[in-house]
Amino acid sequence: MSASTERLPHSSAAAQADRLAATGLRGLQAGPLLILAILCIAATLLSPYFLTTRNLANLGFQASFVALLALGQLLVIITRGIDLSVGSVVGLAGVLAVGAGGGATTLLVFAGTGLAVGLANGAVLVWGRVMNPFIVTLGTLGIVRGVALVVSDGQTRTGLPPVVDTLGTGTVAGVPVPVILVAGFALVIGALLGRTQWGRWIYAVGGNPEAARRAGIPADGVLVSVYSLCGLLAGVAAILVAGRTDAASPQAGQLLELDAITAVIIGGASFLGGRGRVTNVLAGALIIGVIRNGLDLLDVSPFWQLIAIGVLVIISLELEVIRGRLENRLRASQARGAEA
Repeated sequence: MSASTERLPHSSAAAQADRLAATGLRGLQAGPLLILAILCIAATLLSPYFLTTRNLANLGFQASFVALLALGQLLVIITRGIDLSVGSVVGLAGVLAVGAGGGATTLLVFAGTGLAVGLANGAVLVWGRVMNPFIVTLGTLGIVRGVALVVSDGQTRTGLPPVVDTLGTGTVAGVPVPVILVAGFALVIGALLGRTQWGRWIYAVGGNPEAARRAGIPADGVLVSVYSLCGLLAGVAAILVAGRTDAASPQAGQLLELDAITAVIIGGASFLGGRGRVTNVLAGALIIGVIRNGLDLLDVSPFWQLIAIGVLVIISLELEVIRGRLENRLRASQARGAEA
């Protein structure tokens, strides 16, 4: 028997293993959507109220806050960063917007506050040379929340214009306005990431920052832009939160930053950067919403919601490890094939 014949069984087994790895990788990439589908089916079977129009609208309102923040967080995490200040921005933007004037002016204050905080985060990271986004945005979290408490004297404020209430609680043909806004921003961000040079730069900076700089990519400008956009989206999310309650509280948005980060990680993005998709992030935000909504319908203690979401985060991180191993295996196999 020739040597080439002896190698056939091994080659066939290796090819089969590669095909299984590729199939598993595709399954992991579609994982967030599959998890969302399973959760929706389970909630439908366990509660007759889940698929009612009223409950789905309520789910849309609740998930919209997290989805907007998660879209901004996605941009930051793709570049190997994180923004812990977005929840505090929700509180500060609200109290600053009360009494700002007409509807258009109020909306500009909301958005402008978020943009200013995001720009400050990016400026400290890039021009301040404090290249630790966790520490920088943790500091911003405290500063922004403190300013919100000082400005409002720790009190909830009222007196927002009707446009804020409309954006937070209105519907168009039965579809919540916040859901329409999230869909619009998702389309824009998806197009920017997938069809523009700027989007390719974001992935390049996250994949290998030093190589991106050597290739002439304006990495500093990319970082400032993603943190600015993350802050801007937090300001928009503040409009929805304030509109939902028809008030502005300095404590609004507490822990929403954790929900946003969780949605991004459940959606398959990596803290190592260079990876993340808008559709999966939206699925991650809906997964959080469905878990909370479903457990509420089943009259389960909210304490279990924290446990369920925490378990899901750990599972998502483990799936990320498995995906990395599968990708490495396929890359190695492709390299061997090229050498053959």
